[in-house]
Amino acid sequence: MKVVHQRYVAYSEAHYAGNLVDGAFGLKLFGDAGTHLAITLDGHESLFAGYASVEFLAPVRGGDVVEAEARLAAKGRRSRTVDFELRIICRAVDDTGRAEVLPEPIVATRARGTAVVPAAAGTTAP
Repeated sequence: MKVVHQRYVAYSEAHYAGNLVDGAFGLKLFGDAGTHLAITLDGHESLFAGYASVEFLAPVRGGDVVEAEARLAAKGRRSRTVDFELRIICRAVDDTGRAEVLPEPIVATRARGTAVVPAAAGTTAP
């Protein structure tokens, strides 16, 4: 099972030279996609326990359009291992507002993390 969120990256999100956006931006999107996945799986937002790994592979810039995917990798009684991927699907061409859909997405960030469904949540999971 997976969920995908798409989002335009506003220029105001850029904090560094070269119009770069910090890595925490992608991690926040992972949190949103992970919450959506948890609600879909268990009928509860879950509690995020932490990341086992995070890889920053390509820069995200203001003007990009990205998609954050959360995919269930493993399911325990209350724990959920989730694989995340942030892909750039559109990129600004210049400062005039022109942009293009990329022929192939650029993988910007990958991560793996664990979420926990509280025992008292009464999950809807089978």
